[in-house]
Amino acid sequence: MEGNFKRSIVYYKHYYLDFFETLKPEVKNKFNWTLQLIATIDRVPEKYFKHITGTDGIYEIRVEVGSSIYRVFSFFDKGKLVVLVNGFQKKTNKTPKKEIELAEKIKKAYFNEK
Repeated sequence: MEGNFKRSIVYYKHYYLDFFETLKPEVKNKFNWTLQLIATIDRVPEKYFKHITGTDGIYEIRVEVGSSIYRVFSFFDKGKLVVLVNGFQKKTNKTPKKEIELAEKIKKAYFNEK
C-alpha cells in the first residue's frame, strides 16, 4: 500500500486532532475518506482540496455531511507533505477571516520551529 501514496499527511501539534475529536462519527469517517483521497490521487478535485485565494499557500480540506460543511486548513512542506492545522464548521458563505489568520499564524510557527 505504501507505493500508492502521492502525498504524506501529518498533524501539527494538537490543532487538527482537537477539532477532529469534537466531530460526530459520520463526519470523522468522511474526513478520513477525504484525507485518504488527498494522499493517494494525483489530481484532487477542488471540491475536496482547494487553495485559499489571497493566502500564502493555505489550502482548505472540505467535507460536507448532510447540510453541514466542515473545513480544515493545511499547507505544504517539502512539496509532498500536507500539514493539517485548524478546523471549523462552516456556518456562513464566506470563510471566517479569523480562521484563515489563525492558519497563517500556525503555518508561520511551524516553519519557525523547523
